[in-house]
Amino acid sequence: MKSEIKHPFPPIFDCNSKILILGSFPSVKSREGNFFYGHPQNRFWKVMSAILGSDLPTTIEEKKSLLLSSKIALWDSIASCEIEGSSDASIDNVVPNDLRPIFEGANISAVFCNGKKAHELYRQHIQPISGREAICLPSTSPANASWSLNRLIDEYSAAILPFLDK
Repeated sequence: MKSEIKHPFPPIFDCNSKILILGSFPSVKSREGNFFYGHPQNRFWKVMSAILGSDLPTTIEEKKSLLLSSKIALWDSIASCEIEGSSDASIDNVVPNDLRPIFEGANISAVFCNGKKAHELYRQHIQPISGREAICLPSTSPANASWSLNRLIDEYSAAILPFLDK
């Protein structure tokens, strides 16, 4: 059964952020934990710690610190929607997030989307307003089982690191 849900937590960014990574909408586990990529099988934090040469963050504060110290902003494409559980395929009646505070408050040089749904939503709802292209990266979700952790690390590293070295 679908229910209308508002995004439960704010974006992570500061004036030093150089890139923005967008998901689609928080999973049930993320909403319960009140932070991004909270499902224990989601590989986002493993990928990010590997490409950034850091220990795997376990607390919300460690995760925020990893992102901000690496000049990475993080949020989602959707402010509210109807969704069944955590299924991106069930997302309907989308209200997009307003990314202007991030674009105006940081010097974002690249936007990346974690998965096809986040990219589709960005292109449909946000890109026409922002005028900024986004690069689609493979989803770190456990539902994307065709991508191994090592393959995700390689793909994210090749895409993201050149923007952080500038």
